Amino acid sequence: MNHRKLIKLRQFSDQVRRQVVKDFRSGKHTVAELAELYQCSSQSIYNWIYKYSPADSPAINVVEMSESSDQKVAELRRKIADLERALGQKQIQVDFYEKMIELAEAEYDLDLKKNSSTKPSTGSGKTGNTSTSR
Repeated sequence: MNHRKLIKLRQFSDQVRRQVVKDFRSGKHTVAELAELYQCSSQSIYNWIYKYSPADSPAINVVEMSESSDQKVAELRRKIADLERALGQKQIQVDFYEKMIELAEAEYDLDLKKNSSTKPSTGSGKTGNTSTSR
């Protein structure tokens, strides 16, 4: 026959729990001593400490590898260099196109740059008439 030890579930009031935490924080007792004294698990004592003593609650620690930080910085620097290179190439193209327009205006005596104050062209005025009559 199996003889199991029956564990009696005990519930402690908030007042008792706070007293246990106070005893622990004052250094009077260790967690193991308190667990034995109150006949409960040491995990229960730790839970009470975390609940009733915010200074001892487990903090969220963000751990970041120094390599990953260095890698991120290096990657961002590469991106910046690529973008600066692309910007430089686009600026060269813009300068080239502006020079071509300037040369074409001088050569053909035309104003190729758009003037926003002029009205758009109406075309030849012969739209809709596809037949050729002589």
